[in-house]
Amino acid sequence: MKIVVFGLSISSAWGNGHATLWRGLVRALDAMGHEVVFFEKDVPYYAQHRDVDKLTGRSRLVLYAELAHVETQIRNHFRDCDVAMVTSYCPEGALLCERVLASSASVRAFYDLDTPVTLERLHAGERVPYLPSQGLGGFDLVLSYTGGRALDALRRELGARRVAPLYGSVDPDVHAPAPPRREWKGDFSYLGTYAADRQAALDALFLAPARARPDLKFVIGGSMYPEGFPWSSNIWYVAHVPPPHHPAFYASSPLTLSVTRGPMKEMGWCPSGRLFEAAACGVPVLSDEFAGLEEFYTPGSEILVAEDGDDAIGAIERPREELARIARRARERTLAEHTATNRARELIARLEEARRPIVHAAPDERRAAGA
Repeated sequence: MKIVVFGLSISSAWGNGHATLWRGLVRALDAMGHEVVFFEKDVPYYAQHRDVDKLTGRSRLVLYAELAHVETQIRNHFRDCDVAMVTSYCPEGALLCERVLASSASVRAFYDLDTPVTLERLHAGERVPYLPSQGLGGFDLVLSYTGGRALDALRRELGARRVAPLYGSVDPDVHAPAPPRREWKGDFSYLGTYAADRQAALDALFLAPARARPDLKFVIGGSMYPEGFPWSSNIWYVAHVPPPHHPAFYASSPLTLSVTRGPMKEMGWCPSGRLFEAAACGVPVLSDEFAGLEEFYTPGSEILVAEDGDDAIGAIERPREELARIARRARERTLAEHTATNRARELIARLEEARRPIVHAAPDERRAAGA
């Protein structure tokens, strides 16, 4: 398949989780014989932190300053592509949705990597700039990073006709066990871009334990932390950790934290990409609790779950041998079920299915099924 994607960013992982996910997917799709053309608007804040300037194999990255500059390329790629796709937070996304819907691609798709945020903004009466004005009913397939009841909401509130989850994943060639780095060594770590709707959980599960245990070293890595953030003297901050250094960052502490954004926690079935990364690196993960977590990892056996600071401190104090066993099980589960190759296969299966007409059950069949 030839897949044309209009997305937020694949060239820079600074301040967004889209890039790492797409890099893994593109590598896996390319290895399977598919081709991806990724259109990305060239904006200053990503240009300053760009860590990828070309894609693997036959796939390619098209950076553009203005859509008008790549109109000919878009038309040419639309002529022979099998799939045309727009993602959430894509600049000029609503306009590009219209272009995709007007294309002759056999599958026209939308991938919402931020479904709970999208729905929260709709409920607040806000305009969502990356959605077409008529909703998602024109697309042959709507993919969602979030499963569970979010899928029903996409159907009900945005008119999506065919919806499927495409969860986060990890590229095991990029995220694997690595030696620790002395400057990042600590007792407990957290890697994540600052987000206001993660702050309450971060305060409860990371900052409060740091204040309670001044004898321990806590390490935060990530961008966009504001002035006035409630640091304490035993928290070390790394302003930006490029994706190639994530394994070493995780390996530098015996336990790492995964925190879910507020709207995503409320929806459930939305594991953070960082969770898969750390597990693939063979590092035990402590997560906040959200509905559906057990579908990805078994609590207590493959992952630890905390409701408050006391739970977090208890996890930090667990014997290292026990934490290592949890990490080994999580890594095995990750490599078996949550790699970019797994997700690429799921994606191709969903796209192939979307080529076929939607068959609606007859009224008698729906009644027999309890609908």
